[in-house]
Amino acid sequence: MPPSDTFFTLRPHWDWLIVLYFFFGGISAGSYMFAAILDLFGRPSDRPMARLGYFVAFPTMLVCPLLLTVDLTHPERFWHMILQNHTMQPIFKPYSPMSVGAWGLLLFGFFVTLSFLGALGETRTGWRSFAGLGRGTLGKVIAAIGGIPAFFIAGYTGVLLSTTNRPLWADTPMLGALFLLSGASTAAALLAWLGHRRALPASVSWIRRVDTWIILLEIVVLIVTVITLGGVARLWMSGWGLLLLVGVVLFGLLVPLFMHYRPAFGGPNGVAIAAALVILGGFLLRVVVIFSSEAA
Repeated sequence: MPPSDTFFTLRPHWDWLIVLYFFFGGISAGSYMFAAILDLFGRPSDRPMARLGYFVAFPTMLVCPLLLTVDLTHPERFWHMILQNHTMQPIFKPYSPMSVGAWGLLLFGFFVTLSFLGALGETRTGWRSFAGLGRGTLGKVIAAIGGIPAFFIAGYTGVLLSTTNRPLWADTPMLGALFLLSGASTAAALLAWLGHRRALPASVSWIRRVDTWIILLEIVVLIVTVITLGGVARLWMSGWGLLLLVGVVLFGLLVPLFMHYRPAFGGPNGVAIAAALVILGGFLLRVVVIFSSEAA
């Protein structure tokens, strides 16, 4: 095994449920962040894209606690993360990344639900009473406050890995930034894809431009991640490294980046192809980071 500064703990035995949690959590948080930015700083014509962001953030957020609960050894005790066993009083452990994450997800879910109801109220007749949650000052306040836990959730999964004493995870401080950018990139790609028929072209163009810069920054952070790993990066001199290089870097980042600059390359389905590649790359990144350490 390559040398490491880490005293290894037992493997957490995280499997596909946690990979999916990291993946959907990143998309949900990224979608909410973009929606909040458009609500706070965009034009009135950007509201359809903002609503789309809330529509994406809500179901992808709902999946996260379900995946975490099923992954527990005793799923029926999931509430022990936020409530004391005997007193039923709220419990918060600032020294525990798991406790902080549980409360962060709960807070994020609260604001996602409010924004989702507001967007639903604007588009569905039977939900008109909730429209005020997405309009005017109240809608902007909800978006501004909700953007804070969204930002936290987007990067939290990487930080959680960094605080877990396992090879790769605890050997670089860059996983939080890497997962934050990856979540934002996958969310932007998905919104650009879905927004082609649900938002104005100007909004779609904006989010595609943002995604281009995020992909560029993600490539830089990924390079820095490998550099900071030092000798431990040799764990990726295997099939996992090949998957990282081909699946994530080449097809998940470089090809979509090229298609952003050469829209005609993918033909009429170029946006969909580029978005699908970015989303697949974001998923494979989490697969590589989690399972390559598990195999160590």
